[in-house]
Amino acid sequence: MEDRIIESRTTDNRITLDYGSGGLKTSELIESILLPAFDNDTLASLGDGAVLDGSQKLVFSTDSFVVSPWKFPGGDIGRLSVCGTVNDLCMAGGIPKYLSLSFILEEGFPFSDFKSIVSSIADEAKEAGVSIVTGDTKVVDSGKGDGIYINTAGIGFQRAVLPGKSAIRPGDAVLISGSIGCHGAAVMMARSGLLREDSPLVSDCQPLHWISAAALEAAGMTARTSGSPAPVRILRDPTRGGVATTLNEFTEQMPFSIELDQSALPIDPAVEAACDILGLDPLYCACEGRMLAVCDPETAGDILDAMRKIPGGENAAQIGTVTENMPGKVLLKTPIGGRRILAKLTGIQLPRIC
Repeated sequence: MEDRIIESRTTDNRITLDYGSGGLKTSELIESILLPAFDNDTLASLGDGAVLDGSQKLVFSTDSFVVSPWKFPGGDIGRLSVCGTVNDLCMAGGIPKYLSLSFILEEGFPFSDFKSIVSSIADEAKEAGVSIVTGDTKVVDSGKGDGIYINTAGIGFQRAVLPGKSAIRPGDAVLISGSIGCHGAAVMMARSGLLREDSPLVSDCQPLHWISAAALEAAGMTARTSGSPAPVRILRDPTRGGVATTLNEFTEQMPFSIELDQSALPIDPAVEAACDILGLDPLYCACEGRMLAVCDPETAGDILDAMRKIPGGENAAQIGTVTENMPGKVLLKTPIGGRRILAKLTGIQLPRIC
């Protein structure tokens, strides 16, 4: 696939406005770069939309990606655009199936970079088991964009019915599928120019289709057998605002709180070091390949065991418990026994990270 992308018919070194005209140059870009990369019959028809097979409830999501720099340790905007939407579908209890893909390119953007991003998208889509079935490309004037923006929308089939935060009860376990804050820390260090080439700090960007499936299977949850109360109350990937902000969304205006155990938080030393340099808190740094789950305590052990068997889930851990102390709040229990309130992120601590 990589060879086919490199051997495209386009001879220009950089994107020009002609490639967004809808005419010959647009056709060249589609036929020589995009169609070979995402090779499937549905996309090849080049319709305005895609007619897809389906016989059950659908899960639908969309997201836009403006990360800067577009390439970062552990990934790039292309990989991120697939993982971001795939993961949103997984968190809704879905099996990801189809993606749309739209580019907004700035005039002058190098074709070599565009081909690299397209290859990344193709590889990640194959890994996640999804097909790119429709899309669009626009080009804006030089100086009126920032290289490349991507929008993806995704459709999947419902795997399990998740009741949401209204089903959370005191005593429930709060789980995370891996280390915290890797993506936000990696992007910010790359942007600052402080990241050494030999640094172990990389983004956690990855699709969560296998991890979420393992968790739901361990809990005995499927779309056909789900009942009330469901063992898994809610799933969420803690992207912008990180773990602390996502958990605040669970507790807002609810009759319970969530108490995190600081000593149980899986945080890589490289992330801690980067956050010390940048003045950031890992709990507010974005993740792009981690899953939060709130579940009943009896099922928590089985879910953790299942996640730890999946690549990327080896460091899954229980990081907290649902309590009745200070309803509506997220609390952090420190190693010396104190507690502090973790509020929602205010302001733009980490702009342009996804």
